[in-house]
Amino acid sequence: MLSSIITMTTDFGLADPYVAEMKAVILKINPEAKIVDISNQIEKFNIKMGAYVLAAAAPYFPQGTIHVAVVDPGVGTRRNPILIEAENSFFIGPDNGVLILAANRQGLKHVYKIRNPKFMLHKISSTFHGRDIFAPAAAFLSKGVSPSEFGRETHKFVVPNFSKLVRKERVLIGEVIHVDGFGNIITNFPKEELGREVLGGQTFKLKFKETALKLRLCRSYAEVELREPLAIIGSHDFLEISLNQGNAAETFGVKAGDKVTLYRFL
Repeated sequence: MLSSIITMTTDFGLADPYVAEMKAVILKINPEAKIVDISNQIEKFNIKMGAYVLAAAAPYFPQGTIHVAVVDPGVGTRRNPILIEAENSFFIGPDNGVLILAANRQGLKHVYKIRNPKFMLHKISSTFHGRDIFAPAAAFLSKGVSPSEFGRETHKFVVPNFSKLVRKERVLIGEVIHVDGFGNIITNFPKEELGREVLGGQTFKLKFKETALKLRLCRSYAEVELREPLAIIGSHDFLEISLNQGNAAETFGVKAGDKVTLYRFL
């Protein structure tokens, strides 16, 4: 069921007119649309950060919400504009991986290339597909246009490495997907992949770069002493490494994209 809610996740910032232009296009096509900013402060060109922020927020919106994400360093190239239909939501943006983490968590069903000029602005800038392609697509979709009318379905789309895990015997290999404002190290290990040992509270080994830690899964930060490390399932159901009232990322010299290996995995 379609919703009139359209969200925006971009790296456009707040000083320039770009976000307002996208909203103006949406409202001109569908004045009844309800536009919600997830974030327009994604780090410039940081697809991974945009993907995480979108995936974190999307599940809390009503069913049928349309999510537009524009972190698009490849704008104007041959990369495709796409519309994803998931079980609970729709996702519109560039085919560069920014949508897939969220769409997979929502139950990805169909992916369509946005090709129909009826649902774009008449003049397409090579540098601003957010305004000229993605915003009108979202607006027309919110008015009831079928996803299949935007273009052909495709089964070839970018699945970024940060949405993949490598499983070996008793080992799970992934990466840091985000470091939040508190310095919490958020991995791409979802709760359901951690296994009985970890979820049961047994000590496990986790390594990133040259740092190896022996941790157990805690339910709160206060279960360890001040400035002591812990593992916790964050509010978005990913495994996080934190310091109680400290900055784990700074302490361990970790940044988004760093490899993470979890040992004693069942």
